Amino acid sequence: MTADQATGADPVAGASPGRGALSAYAAGSVGMGVWVTVPGLLLLYFLTDVLGVPAFAAGLTLLLPKVVDIVVHPLLGSRSDREARRFGHRRRMLRSGLLLGPTMVAMFSVPSGLSGGAAALWVGCWFVVGNLLFAGFQVPYLTTPSDLPIGYHERTRVFMFRMVLLTVGLLGAGVAAPALSSAGGRGDYTLMAAVLGVAMIGSAAIALVGVRRLTDACGFRTPGIRAGHSSLADLHLAWRDRGYRMLVLSYLFTGTTTHLFLAALPYVTEYVFDAQGLTALLMGLFLGPALFAAPVWTAWSRRHGKQRGLLLSQGVFAAGALALLPGVSLGGTRGVVVTSAVVIVMGVAFAGLQLFAFSMLPDAIAAAGASKAGAYTGVWTATEATGTAVGPYAYAAVLAAGGFVSSTAGTSADQSGTALTALLVGFTCVPAVLMSVALWLQRRCALEGAA
Repeated sequence: MTADQATGADPVAGASPGRGALSAYAAGSVGMGVWVTVPGLLLLYFLTDVLGVPAFAAGLTLLLPKVVDIVVHPLLGSRSDREARRFGHRRRMLRSGLLLGPTMVAMFSVPSGLSGGAAALWVGCWFVVGNLLFAGFQVPYLTTPSDLPIGYHERTRVFMFRMVLLTVGLLGAGVAAPALSSAGGRGDYTLMAAVLGVAMIGSAAIALVGVRRLTDACGFRTPGIRAGHSSLADLHLAWRDRGYRMLVLSYLFTGTTTHLFLAALPYVTEYVFDAQGLTALLMGLFLGPALFAAPVWTAWSRRHGKQRGLLLSQGVFAAGALALLPGVSLGGTRGVVVTSAVVIVMGVAFAGLQLFAFSMLPDAIAAAGASKAGAYTGVWTATEATGTAVGPYAYAAVLAAGGFVSSTAGTSADQSGTALTALLVGFTCVPAVLMSVALWLQRRCALEGAA
């Protein structure tokens, strides 16, 4: 492997897309941020404390639909490659994003006569539909930077724009969703989903235009035809790539950790600080720093490399999770102040986690060959989908082990000391351990070489 291949660099690529094309493309990440944030932040709490679903069953409701994702995402990746070879673009699959907003409304519009297991089944079925639509949009959307004839640092620049707009979606949903649903009734959750669903539809519509503008500005590298390009062969080829494999496994633990953190936050604000309104504040403090941190991380990577940036981000997040323990143990105003300060630092690290991991994906594809772009991205998005489910499920399992008692809207169950301990351990120690595993795996990723 040459030095350029080791770094994912393209020695002949000199294209530099303009800000207008990049912004239009990145706008598609707003809707993605909403879909990632709202179920990750509120769906577990919605099941246990609004619909009365037991914690363990609620965790399964979020986990089992992701089994479909694990199968579907690599298939969609291979299909995306075939469409790119046939039509010279991947835009046909992007249309599924237009239906994602209405699906989220349906997921949070549980009929009044349903509760417990029946309500969980309703939510789980619509969650499957939403995940399938999201996958159909996400795979070709995230593959787009790998299709562009641009160089190593330009790929980071593309993902920096995406990260900023993704943060807008994450931040907007992270603040608006808990605020709109703070009254706790089923109708409040439906209203919240409807308001944010409109934003998701608009985001997907702009993305359709943005992808076209970006590829028109830079050109499009159609994947070459190769023998044995079945979905199974694509999976086998991707898994044999050790650098890519380590990156994917590291991101699996990273995604599990961050989504566990999101799922745990509403429980901490209600049962530790007795102020559910803090959820919106802490989400703002967690996601807000990414608006300025992403450009800073981008500049930092030009001097020190993406691998070092990702390792640093993982280490800071793991340390931050442990540093949360004193704050949540204190409770009261002092606890809120300490927790808020730590959450801000973790938010800066979160920006690095997203930027560096996603910008290393096209580097891996460049090193492996453009013909594998869709396949590699399909495996990546399947891994991301798995992390979004395993994180809340892991937290639900910790709550269930501690004896957490579920409740319905308008009521509040008293929790035992064991349940509260489990709630705190799941919010602090478990994320620290999971992110440490991610860091250990990332150290074994040699994609960047000497860069």
